[in-house]
Amino acid sequence: MAQDDPVVSAEWLHQHLGAPDVKVLDASWYMPVEKRNPWEEYQVAHIPGAMFFDIDSIVDRTTDLPHMLPSEEAFAAAVSTLDIKNQDKVIVYDGKGFFSAPRVWWMFRVFGHNKVWVLDGGLPQWRASGFDLGSASPDDVVLKSKAANKAVERVYNGELVAHNVTAKTYQQIDARSKGRFDGVAPEPREGVRSGHIPGSKCVPFPEMFDGAPRLLSADGLRQKFQQEGISLDHPIVVSCGSGVTACILALGLYRIGKHDVPVYDGSWTEWEAQSDSDYPKATITT
Repeated sequence: MAQDDPVVSAEWLHQHLGAPDVKVLDASWYMPVEKRNPWEEYQVAHIPGAMFFDIDSIVDRTTDLPHMLPSEEAFAAAVSTLDIKNQDKVIVYDGKGFFSAPRVWWMFRVFGHNKVWVLDGGLPQWRASGFDLGSASPDDVVLKSKAANKAVERVYNGELVAHNVTAKTYQQIDARSKGRFDGVAPEPREGVRSGHIPGSKCVPFPEMFDGAPRLLSADGLRQKFQQEGISLDHPIVVSCGSGVTACILALGLYRIGKHDVPVYDGSWTEWEAQSDSDYPKATITT
């Protein structure tokens, strides 16, 4: 395990599973069109001892935008309920390998908990390595996961959070597919038009890892960004559809030494909903 690398291997986690200062979180989440229930899938099969981190519940409760970053107070309440302490090493994984886990990795780092890593290849890599899965959780683990959601609800009674995003000094990178970015493929959320923020560049998030999937080497990642004309010497901000897969780009950039890349929370879903005069939109034809 290296502090300056954002991932750990399945072998490392298997060796350290059960250590009192190692906390494992299942942060699986799926797009609405997939019709998958991550909580139910967690209860069927998960890494032994892992707790479920609900991306749709540990959120800002004052906005209709999906899974926006909660306040520091709300996040602290949820993490405390999950019995995660400042000195703990947090390992996050998801059911696809690389999809929603980097979002939770980013959330912990935003709130100052830097002892956090993503499991390289996630649950698929754990399975491929032949390691055991848990199919039942002790009652206290289930209660902790549910209590974390309730803790956030209590914090957000009447609290208002303002979001102000400016990216004029940054290179904007979009993690969505090229079709959605260009405006020729539909967005997965009803009522949201496809397209992109003018001046941004498209690096689809699957390009950050190999077919396993595991995160590319630092050299491979540098090449991907440089191929798109992105200068790694200048500031970068990342976005996607709603702020989840953008964190995969942030994870890749972290591996090559850019440790403070901001994520546009709300991303295209928020941008597209605003008036065109204040938030201009572009497609491949404009």
